[in-house]
Amino acid sequence: MPGSASRRTVLAAALAAAAGTAGAAPAAATGPSAPAGPEAAAALPAPPTVANRFWSTYTDWRSGHAEGTRPVAGHRPGLVLDAPLGRTDYTDPHTGLTSAWEHARWTSPAHAPEVPATEVIASWNARTPAGTWIQVELSGTYSDGTGTPWFVMGRWASGDTDIKRTSVDDQTDGRSSVWTDTFAVDDPASGLRLASYRLRLTLYRRPGTALTPTVWRIGAMASDVPDRFTVPASAPGLARELAVPRYSQNTHVGQYPEYDNGGEAWCSPTSSQMIVEYWGRGPSAADLAWVDPAFADPQVCHAARFTYDFQYSGCGNWPFNAAYASAYPDLNAVVTRLRSLTDLETLIRAGIPAITSQSFRKEELTGAGYGTSGHLMTVIGFTPEGDVIANDPASPTNDAVRRVYRRREWENIWLRTKRYNASGKVVSGTGGVCYLYFPERPTPAQRKALRAVGVL
Repeated sequence: MPGSASRRTVLAAALAAAAGTAGAAPAAATGPSAPAGPEAAAALPAPPTVANRFWSTYTDWRSGHAEGTRPVAGHRPGLVLDAPLGRTDYTDPHTGLTSAWEHARWTSPAHAPEVPATEVIASWNARTPAGTWIQVELSGTYSDGTGTPWFVMGRWASGDTDIKRTSVDDQTDGRSSVWTDTFAVDDPASGLRLASYRLRLTLYRRPGTALTPTVWRIGAMASDVPDRFTVPASAPGLARELAVPRYSQNTHVGQYPEYDNGGEAWCSPTSSQMIVEYWGRGPSAADLAWVDPAFADPQVCHAARFTYDFQYSGCGNWPFNAAYASAYPDLNAVVTRLRSLTDLETLIRAGIPAITSQSFRKEELTGAGYGTSGHLMTVIGFTPEGDVIANDPASPTNDAVRRVYRRREWENIWLRTKRYNASGKVVSGTGGVCYLYFPERPTPAQRKALRAVGVL
């Protein structure tokens, strides 16, 4: 989303300032001491920096603590509201309206990720018919044995008539905070980490009805990516390009400005829509009836409206984009981090494109023609030389969306966690964040690739 800094960027900059700048050293890896000598140390595998855990099977849903919910079997197992615990009033902070809802809960088992985390991002796949919505929370135990409160990671509905989907600001226990959609330890240099976590789902419906949300997948990506301005170069390993539809966000500038100033900031939903359609899904004509018929590519407007976070005041909430995609038939979606362009090549080889988040100055990415404090692109392939082929929504027309970016430049702006902005100030980078959308029944090659990058 080229242009003015997003609220996520402002929050991330504040977090970076609290945690220290370039001088902060990465936390030491836990485990046995390394053998003496540089050769022996170099031979040790690098400690993991990212760990995913998602609950999605019938067995998974039965493993949690149910309070008024029940698992359902089938080709896409899920969790539904069965017997409400009671009623509760919810005052929507964005409309001021108070309404009553029946509710039930499910809490995951405590999970200790392989990577004690400085950051955790939850994501979920669900359907919420009119008259229903869900809330996702996270609680955990720190590496010193103390616990966190329950943090709200999102209040979500696929529509926007019952509640306004929203993140929740100003959540902190003095040691960690939630920044829109990301739980983050305030001072990673202190050595404090989140050693384990639980996720809690609350399902809501209109009182006296038999309605229910259905949640097919919930989980989180835990990470401890060390501070770095540059990352090691990877060797090219693939030449392939996927046929992903091309949409420009800039052709929508001025359209529906109530959703984060129109197309100017719609890089995330535009990218999401490209991949939703790559997998053969998309909104129906009835779904698009609300869009002005004079507007081209109305499905991009639709994606912007139904990913919009009314607290963040933008369409760039990462889990909300994944949840939007997953509401289409038999489509899974997760937010994660990848370790390298080699991971991306593994996915592209199996036919899985990815949406990546990066920030850069104009001179840092040859051919982009702009700088940005935060922007989403769709990676669709690699050239024989190893350069990145991306559908960049920050293009003047749909025809101009396909770009080829230099491998080394692109690799660094995506994977680094620290960078200098145009004013010379140290600010944060995303450290390899991406969205992955894939079928409920992936091919064997796709399943192998998703396992290789730690998602399945």
